[in-house]
Amino acid sequence: MTSGIRFDSVTVAYDRTVVLDALDLSVEPGEVMALLGPSGSGKTTALRAVAGFVRPVSGRVFLGDRDVTDLPPYRRGIGMVVQQYALFPHLRVEDNVAFGLRARRIARDEIRTRVGEALEMTGMAAYARRHPRELSGGQQQRVAIARALAIRPEVLLLDEPLSALDAQLRSGMLAELARLHRELPDVSILYVTHDQVEALTLADRIAVMDRARLQDCGTPQELYRVPRTEFTASFVGNANLLPVTVGDAGARFGEIDIKADTSGAAPGARATLCVRPHLVGLGEGPNRLTGTVREIQWRGPTHRLYVEVEGHRVMADLRELRNPPALGDRVTLHFAPEDAVLLAAGVRDD
Repeated sequence: MTSGIRFDSVTVAYDRTVVLDALDLSVEPGEVMALLGPSGSGKTTALRAVAGFVRPVSGRVFLGDRDVTDLPPYRRGIGMVVQQYALFPHLRVEDNVAFGLRARRIARDEIRTRVGEALEMTGMAAYARRHPRELSGGQQQRVAIARALAIRPEVLLLDEPLSALDAQLRSGMLAELARLHRELPDVSILYVTHDQVEALTLADRIAVMDRARLQDCGTPQELYRVPRTEFTASFVGNANLLPVTVGDAGARFGEIDIKADTSGAAPGARATLCVRPHLVGLGEGPNRLTGTVREIQWRGPTHRLYVEVEGHRVMADLRELRNPPALGDRVTLHFAPEDAVLLAAGVRDD
């Protein structure tokens, strides 16, 4: 079997409720594809369709060149890690890792070799004789990953694998997953998460899901720097979404003229201008927005200002200010024309 995953118009429904609607998506061999979206968006259902835990009502699922839609999970040859680890509490670490190999009736010597390799790869070789209760949450997650890798899958499914970890452990595990991917360049990974940082850090491409449908797909840089929809802009990173009317040489936000690239949109059309908060500065500059400070958040290295401009809230992420403005102060923000992205234009505003 060659690596890779393909959804061919896959629809999943429970009774009459569609939870995944005509998904067309391909994960290339060796690629990390993140499925990113809010709860109920269909991302976990898509992963479960690959695993064989749910049966599509229409469409086909392919692993490499094999149509696996009708195959049971144990015949698909995939590795899977879920958010609650699912380790057997009565088995030692080495036996948990060996479980899938024994189920496949792998020879004893081969099992010993593969278990050792998987534990070494995940940094858990020294804990082989311990039980799960003797491990931290991060260590248990490493064991779950080692168990998935021991069967040498060509496809690895990760379902919110870091959601049960605290922030520090999550950061460390992100680095470990990135390292594992470098060491396993032929394994295709489908990574389900609602955490944009995880998706931006690990994924080669991100598929953005909402309301059972695929909304957008692209590299992290594409989706962050040049989002195509308001949903993508607001879910992949934070975004200021300014309603504007397209002009001949820019756009108009309320009573404010904005310089931006509006090519492709007809003059008079209503559209949305996306500006990332870290690209908004304080003080004079191009594209000035003057408004009232409504909220200030100190975030360690930065201050986030929420400023009411023309009846809309504008966010600015600024390097930690020595003398931040006070609530109610009038301030001027600015952003460069090249840092504004015009999203889908609407009908002409006559």
